[in-house]
Amino acid sequence: MIDTHPGYSEDKQDVLRRLRRIEGQVRGLQRMVESDQYCIDVLTQVSATTRALESVALRLLDDHLSHCVAHAVAEGGDVADAKMAEASAAIARLVRS
Repeated sequence: MIDTHPGYSEDKQDVLRRLRRIEGQVRGLQRMVESDQYCIDVLTQVSATTRALESVALRLLDDHLSHCVAHAVAEGGDVADAKMAEASAAIARLVRS
């Protein structure tokens, strides 16, 4: 039977800490726009926020592959095929974003 808890469970607090930091960055972006900051400065901060989100996404993907997908592959069969297809689709979404 596949373990159903998320692969990031052991690192949940760190993931949440990173997401709260990103939330603060987004609020900072809102303040920059509200105070009519220079466009390039806002864009620089958007880029930093995007990189931070991508970093979280890659960490979650790594956790998913090493936990959820690895367990499914060990089980084999249709479950493994489904998890591999799901992971491939997630990677494709990340690459397109």
